[in-house]
Amino acid sequence: MDTNVIIALICLAVVLVVAGLWWFVASKRKHSAEQSAVTAEVAAAHSEVPAGQSQEAQAEASLGQSVETPESSASRMTRLRAKLAKSPNPFGKALFAILSKDQLSESDWEEVEDTLLRADVGAEASEQLVSELRSDARVTGEKDPQAVRTMLREKLIALVETGQDRSLAASRPGSAKPSVVIMVGVNGTGKTTTAGKLARFFVADGKKVVMGAADTFRAAAADQLETWGSKVGVPVIRSDHEGADPASVAFEASERAKESQADLLIVDTAGRLQNKANLMDELGKIRRVIEKNLPVDEVLLVLDATTGQNGMIQAKVFAEAIGITGIVLTKLDGSAKGGIVVSVQRELGVPVKLVGLGEGPDDLAPFNPQSFVDGILGDE
Repeated sequence: MDTNVIIALICLAVVLVVAGLWWFVASKRKHSAEQSAVTAEVAAAHSEVPAGQSQEAQAEASLGQSVETPESSASRMTRLRAKLAKSPNPFGKALFAILSKDQLSESDWEEVEDTLLRADVGAEASEQLVSELRSDARVTGEKDPQAVRTMLREKLIALVETGQDRSLAASRPGSAKPSVVIMVGVNGTGKTTTAGKLARFFVADGKKVVMGAADTFRAAAADQLETWGSKVGVPVIRSDHEGADPASVAFEASERAKESQADLLIVDTAGRLQNKANLMDELGKIRRVIEKNLPVDEVLLVLDATTGQNGMIQAKVFAEAIGITGIVLTKLDGSAKGGIVVSVQRELGVPVKLVGLGEGPDDLAPFNPQSFVDGILGDE
């Protein structure tokens, strides 16, 4: 090899070694400077903590200041009647207007039945109510508007009231802890939002709540649940990546609820599985893994009241897939189809337990048949 080439290679090697040493020393100095800055920040943070209070305690205090106080369940009920009374065309008012006429023609009775059907009461229940009204002397005899109203109220309450227990297991005295609620329903019905509102509902009653984000097909669902939880100090167990096994998240959430001695675990699930077989497999697996730790007390089906009978087919699929214990009707205040309360209870054989009355964070209330009927009849 030529001498000049050898000398050039040696020079290049020396330059590379010197450059490497310079880079190494510079990196060391930069790292040292960063460490000093971090140390200074930590020291400053410690100096700001009041005497006798740890940083952890200060963090908890800060969190406590940002946590909201939800509206109590008792005060929510006072808003139910007013919101329902303002809903578009409450069918109770329409019925009262027809039945208060001096003489009822056959076309009037047809209008009564049509009114019930348009409100999604269902064909069987509508026929039953019309038959009872036709034979009631308060309708067919001398008309006293107050008597007609009282009669109509009684019959509507009888139509809505199933005699089933509408309370949630976690609200019952002496109930096992943690109580477990699984939320199911088609995406778009407000299922995840309802899970968040349900957490607020129980926090307002002084319950310790944990939520599990088992709808792992949508990262937005877990994010949404975390937002709801952070506002009332409720921890949310979720996966760190989209598409994770929902049952694993549910199992981890059940372990967390048990270890932390929570009063209630709320598990949100996916609502857009491709077919009935997948849905049944997924929901069944979620329930089985939870029950390795805790018994499942409630499976609540979330149903959009504005979809009317169109939502009933989907509701039946979920009922068959996991076995529901109650129904949550969302957007009830914005629907002229309040009769779905009657039809969904008859079709699925379980009671409506909660109703969504608006977009507010505390617009979720226990369903009360008397308040519901008073609302759809409107003010006297």
